[in-house]
Amino acid sequence: MGSKYTFSDNDHLYFVSFAVVDWVDVFTRKEYKNIIVNSLQFCQQNKGLELYAWVIMTNHIHLIIGSATNELSGIMRDMKKHTSLKLKDAMQSNPKESRKEWMIDLFRKAGKTNSNNDSFQFWQQDNHPIQLITPKFTHQKLDYIHNNPVVADYVDKPEEYLYSSAREYYGTGKGFLDIILIDPQIVTY
Repeated sequence: MGSKYTFSDNDHLYFVSFAVVDWVDVFTRKEYKNIIVNSLQFCQQNKGLELYAWVIMTNHIHLIIGSATNELSGIMRDMKKHTSLKLKDAMQSNPKESRKEWMIDLFRKAGKTNSNNDSFQFWQQDNHPIQLITPKFTHQKLDYIHNNPVVADYVDKPEEYLYSSAREYYGTGKGFLDIILIDPQIVTY
């Protein structure tokens, strides 16, 4: 992967996207989305993750993140590894999961063809981090994150989607995760 899509330093915020292997719609169940929320909370409390914006879609996640204390690449690597295992266990033990055999088989096949994994791959390999250098670009990505559920036709307004930071940005309530609001006029790094 070229340097365009790497965490080059911790002095900037990053827009990060990562997706489920083959874009499988896993996050249609609340319990699977909550695994992501809990993992992000853990990373905030224990790994120095600074979360500025987020959304969990059915098959991918977008974040705006930073960290003053730890390398973002390590935080994301650990979070993806942890959630991969937790999600696999949750799918296998969920009696309501009608697609479990199909999904687990798909993720096992993906893992066997990727030398970076032992036998299971839930997430696509990259994080696709993009450094946010200007306030204008930062706010474009912030709007993109919050409008993702509207474009997908899940809700009519960004602040109606529960698994997102939009409610806090629109001033309509507290979300599931603590965030650091990005000032509409300036962006501090």
